[in-house]
Amino acid sequence: MNAGVVVAATVLSYAVAVALGVPLLVPVLNTLASYPVMVVALRRGRMQEALSLMLVWALAMGICATLIAYAAPWRAGALFLRGEAYRGEMFAWVLSGNGAESTPSQFIPQQAGHAALFAALALVTGGALAMPMGAVLMNYMGTYVGSLGAASAHPAPALILGWHPWAVIRVASFVGLGVVLSAPLLSRALRFPVDWPAARRIAAWSAGGLLADVLLKAALAPSWQRLLLRVAGW
Repeated sequence: MNAGVVVAATVLSYAVAVALGVPLLVPVLNTLASYPVMVVALRRGRMQEALSLMLVWALAMGICATLIAYAAPWRAGALFLRGEAYRGEMFAWVLSGNGAESTPSQFIPQQAGHAALFAALALVTGGALAMPMGAVLMNYMGTYVGSLGAASAHPAPALILGWHPWAVIRVASFVGLGVVLSAPLLSRALRFPVDWPAARRIAAWSAGGLLADVLLKAALAPSWQRLLLRVAGW
């Protein structure tokens, strides 16, 4: 039932965001759709349930942002923070093969910086500021993927392949880190015990996921770009 609540609340957050049209409010609305559910699960000592619910939230955001961008690419670019800029960067990469996506010396420092900032925000704010950051990242990635589908000769495969496998792993890893690193502050503030064995397992898998993200991206990005270019028909 909680998963259904998260999905429904996430969809509602996008409906409200589209109606209001205020970019800064979008990640706030997205976070309000899920943060209370995560806190409740953690307070009950259900670390794994909190992780599962936040993965559902990330999936719901990815689908919503992608579909909005597919239906109205330029509106999505304006609504989602950094949406237009990221779409431009990724389209240039798909067209030419040149860009940070296939250049480890560029994407590794960038991704390490994102991960460090996200982890720090989760730890210091109990996830309250990390989750909006995660929402921003999901929304601008969704802007790229949905716009790619809209501009492609073969929309369906473009919408699937646009979510690069290493990016999916990165999202799941961020979710895991966010849940685990939110727990210490929340447990002190709300006086509940933390399932530390589960937290350590999730943290280890998340760290491994971030490493796998880098290795897969370095190995597969050039061939993935050529695949996307064929699917797009550009």
